[in-house]
Amino acid sequence: MATPANKKLILAQIQTCADSIGVERAALQAVISVETSGSGFYSDGKPVILFEPHIFYRLLTQKGLTKTRNTVMQNRPDLCYPKWGSRKYGSSAIQPDRLNAASQYHRESALEACSWGLGQIMGYHWRNLGYPSLQAFVNAMYRDEASQLDAMCRFIKTNKLVDELQRHDWATFAYRYNGAGYKTNQYDKKLADAYRRFAAH
Repeated sequence: MATPANKKLILAQIQTCADSIGVERAALQAVISVETSGSGFYSDGKPVILFEPHIFYRLLTQKGLTKTRNTVMQNRPDLCYPKWGSRKYGSSAIQPDRLNAASQYHRESALEACSWGLGQIMGYHWRNLGYPSLQAFVNAMYRDEASQLDAMCRFIKTNKLVDELQRHDWATFAYRYNGAGYKTNQYDKKLADAYRRFAAH
């Protein structure tokens, strides 16, 4: 992953975002570093994503699209299944292809079933984060890393995670930001280590 220069985030933008929600810049840098290794775009200019098949399954079910869901499960069982961890997601590089394949069945749900950009924000959060439409959210994710960071800060503020970042309560932040599976990837420890690294500079 290598973000094109014209889309790259600069330190001043991270500071502005951190100030706007009342947290240390190093805390935001830690989240960015752990979520995407510090890069929100692939070298071809497309945003870094992770397509989540269990979310795709859930969204199709919630929307009453059981026929579509069952068709995907039959034709592409790697793209739609009920339980997280049932299969490997595959490398980061193949995620855009997985999104494209899922979009052939139901574009809206496929886009909502991806986590996007620097903060790996799930697409289905678009409405709660104040975007006028799903497409507006996706367009922002394609624009640049500053727009991706804005989405991350909206998510942190909307979900009342500012306090956890201020207190460096990495375990609670990890649980509420990434879900109960955070311990599997030692997400809290990675955040703590990254924070110490950035705070030292």
